[in-house]
Amino acid sequence: MIDPITLTQELIRCPSITPTDAGVMAVMEKHLKSLGFVCHRVTFSDAPGEPTENLYARLGTAQPNFCFAGHVDVVPPGDRSAWSVDPFSATIKDGYLIGRGTEDMKGAIGAFVAAVSEFVAKPFGGSISLLITGDEEGPAVNGTRKMLPWLKERGEVIDACIVGEPTNPTTLGEMAKIGRRGSAYGHLIVKGKQGHAAYPQLADNPVTRVVDMMHGLKHTKLDAGSDFFPPSNLEVTTIDVGNATGNVIPATAEARFNIRFNDQHNAASIEAWVRKELDATGGEYDLRWRVSGESFLTPPGRLSAIVQAATQEVTGIEPVLSTTGGTSDARFIKDICPVVEFGTTGSRAHAIDERVKVDDLVNLKTIYRKILERFF
Repeated sequence: MIDPITLTQELIRCPSITPTDAGVMAVMEKHLKSLGFVCHRVTFSDAPGEPTENLYARLGTAQPNFCFAGHVDVVPPGDRSAWSVDPFSATIKDGYLIGRGTEDMKGAIGAFVAAVSEFVAKPFGGSISLLITGDEEGPAVNGTRKMLPWLKERGEVIDACIVGEPTNPTTLGEMAKIGRRGSAYGHLIVKGKQGHAAYPQLADNPVTRVVDMMHGLKHTKLDAGSDFFPPSNLEVTTIDVGNATGNVIPATAEARFNIRFNDQHNAASIEAWVRKELDATGGEYDLRWRVSGESFLTPPGRLSAIVQAATQEVTGIEPVLSTTGGTSDARFIKDICPVVEFGTTGSRAHAIDERVKVDDLVNLKTIYRKILERFF
């Protein structure tokens, strides 16, 4: 049997800051091969991402194929001197395992593998696979996005998937994710005519227009939410002019914003709405548009019910089915099978002294094992 704490510590001690491997895939492969998994390590290097190593491992050849998916890349630790321990030492202190990636999401991956090591001690009908990628915290170009077509080319079929993102706000068992909002980014460049502030009639002030445009976007209600989604929301993240002179009307002004949209919209309809609002203000502008994911929903069904029942059995809590939070690799996996996200707590993810309760990792391992028992 594999211990979830020991394995998580091994993973954390590989400083796999996205998309660097730092030996973490070798650790995964070693343990999975010891359980009988056939492992494939696959590297993609398409721009704008960097070369990224990924791993697909499968035990068995029959259907159904139940997949655990996750990423072993982590965000940088930030100011190391602000940590109470070395961020890659995987130190246990006061009942917590501390280190970069404990919550997001090496702890869940350690629990995945430990759960599988217990479950496969007895025969079962079907296959278990792990899809482990290395660039989720970056541009997400050469990880899951590329691995799914690779699996399809090989004839691999996944029937259900758990993604181990840290879904629980404060307590293990509170929340599972059955969907996510879409996310779109706008970079607006408003063009005007430079001139003297004392003679505004001879200039065209882009600052006034960019403020009006952002005000119009921010204060227009997109929707009231839907059955499983909160209302769509736009946040202005910066307005930049770079004008160091107080008596000059600048030639351009820029703004950036992010929209998290629910299942009443798609990226194309959101972009059309944005452009309509900008046109209402008028003037010349350039909008650079980027979409990181569409909204999606796995309607409540067998997989989510299994997750809820297994979690309640272990923790006494039935997790709420939610769509809150940011994006994850589930936005790609939802195209091939039902997917539910469930992992550790997430209140310290990406933070200084990221940590997870040791007991939570043990309980998460048990939840994952019971999910497998119920699924098969």
